[in-house]
Amino acid sequence: MKDWLMDLRNVAIIAHVDHGKTTLVDELLKQSGSFRDNQAVAERAMDSNALEQERGITIFAKCTSVEWSHGGAPLRINIVDTPGHADFGGEVERILSMVDGVVLLVDAAEGPMPQTKFVTAKALSLGLRPIVVLNKVDKPEAEPDRALDEVFDLFANLGADDDQLDFPSLYASGRSGWADTALDGSRDSLKPLFDLIVKHVPAPKQVEQVEAPFRMLATTLQADNFLGRMLTGRVESGTLEPGKTLKAMSRDGSEIERFRVSKILAFRGLGQQPIDKAEAGDIVAIAGMTKATVADTLLDPALETPIPAQPIDPPTITVTFGINDSPLAGRDGGKVQSRVIRDRLMRQAEGDVAIQVADTPSGEAFEVSGRGELQMGVLIETMRREGFELSISRPQVVLRDENGQRLEPIEECTIDVDDAYSGVVVEKLATRKGDLAEMRPSGGGKTRIIAHVPSRGLIGYHGEFLTDTRGSGVLNRVFHEWAPYKGSIPGRRRGVLISMEDGDAVPYALFNLEDRGKLFVSPGERVYQGMIVGEHSRDNDLEVNPLKGKKLTNVRASGKDEAVVLTPATKLSLEQAIAYIDDDELVEVTPNVIRLRKRWLDPHERKRRAKSAA
Repeated sequence: MKDWLMDLRNVAIIAHVDHGKTTLVDELLKQSGSFRDNQAVAERAMDSNALEQERGITIFAKCTSVEWSHGGAPLRINIVDTPGHADFGGEVERILSMVDGVVLLVDAAEGPMPQTKFVTAKALSLGLRPIVVLNKVDKPEAEPDRALDEVFDLFANLGADDDQLDFPSLYASGRSGWADTALDGSRDSLKPLFDLIVKHVPAPKQVEQVEAPFRMLATTLQADNFLGRMLTGRVESGTLEPGKTLKAMSRDGSEIERFRVSKILAFRGLGQQPIDKAEAGDIVAIAGMTKATVADTLLDPALETPIPAQPIDPPTITVTFGINDSPLAGRDGGKVQSRVIRDRLMRQAEGDVAIQVADTPSGEAFEVSGRGELQMGVLIETMRREGFELSISRPQVVLRDENGQRLEPIEECTIDVDDAYSGVVVEKLATRKGDLAEMRPSGGGKTRIIAHVPSRGLIGYHGEFLTDTRGSGVLNRVFHEWAPYKGSIPGRRRGVLISMEDGDAVPYALFNLEDRGKLFVSPGERVYQGMIVGEHSRDNDLEVNPLKGKKLTNVRASGKDEAVVLTPATKLSLEQAIAYIDDDELVEVTPNVIRLRKRWLDPHERKRRAKSAA
């Protein structure tokens, strides 16, 4: 066994959204010498995906490694940057099986938040010992002592054992690049964090199995234009060299394929480097397979038992992906066939165990089940950027039947609002069948509200919440439990304006429609029969003609006609559009445009469907 294997640490960094996780990883890379310029720090080097950079959140779990000299001996630390949002919990649950410890990053002002609770519960259940880092202690509103007490209470409530409750803690500022055991410490570098990881996180126990046959559990899947399919995981036992033959087995013990390893890649800094030999305890990516996927075991052909895979929480919402059958279909994207859409969704489900795809009876639409609206929104946005055209239904909550009782998912909402808006928020949560669990002042003229609300009641609520709180409120949600079905919940209160003609919207017609409600289309925009062009001011749907021009005659007035001045149209984002639509409506998604439409474009067909439903 090589000496350097004992000088190896595998650690994951977990935190709530926007608590500074990726920024801290950038500083760890910088101070370890992995890169020496400030540009990568400003651009969040680990958020390499375009959507991650635009949204400022981590969506995909990623690995990196740094070298650190400890006591004069070289040491390698494999670091896993994990998503903070519960919608991407499937990434977290898989990745935690590769590490031996976790660094829990907590905002010193906000304290533990819902996603902190979700990821921490997974880590504690695996027996991982945490290191708590109180980040952003240099913020004026920071209260690190209160945040530390809340972390301890959280661990106790999650059933942490005595070793896990006896956790070490550091004060830090990831953006400034320092960490210290004392709040008034030297604040010069992240060396205390490096030293604490080396001291507190155990070396992988797998290194003792270096002489055993090779075994590895695949945790992430990626594709390379040159190497093809690649699976990443931690080597549980044995060694592996390129050219060796391996067997892939599924969780149920059936053999999937046998393949020759074409390449072994290790994570070094921000990239991956080919290595000649992978040994037990290290995290590597293997290329050469054609069928094996996430949660499968790659092992020596002589072995017959796969590694048990960590169970993944089931999906809570379902969205129907269909072909775009509107009159404007095929004008923006080149991928419109149901077969192409199905192949793309199946590839997504193969690499993301939190997503499930099922065919509908018609064969032209597919039910995609996942963790939440954000996860679905990211998938749809990714597909539209790849050139797909889709029609998307309103999200439906996945219900469960147990012992003859119908159960639905309940989410825990943690809400921070100005004191003046707490009343309207509590009232809206009550109408959505929410139960108030806690309400207390959080300082600075704000109130923290914790409520348990059915997932159905939260679909489409975020936009209304921002309106009610004048944009100052913050709402975070995480799955809480399955509970008995709570009955019907009122949906959208207003109807929509539906175009009755095909053509380009006319300014004069839109000007006359402004009294009917707010508009979603601008002058010159292409519309078609059955397309939703605005929101009605009343609770019923109204068919309108956005193409109607001004009647011209030979009679001239002495004065000039008044110029038409229109209120700017309301443009909904993808997530807003999906949350806005009703059950009989769809979102038409193309690479360049997002439109709202009725499921049945013909008005007579809509009336027939409404009668049969009644």
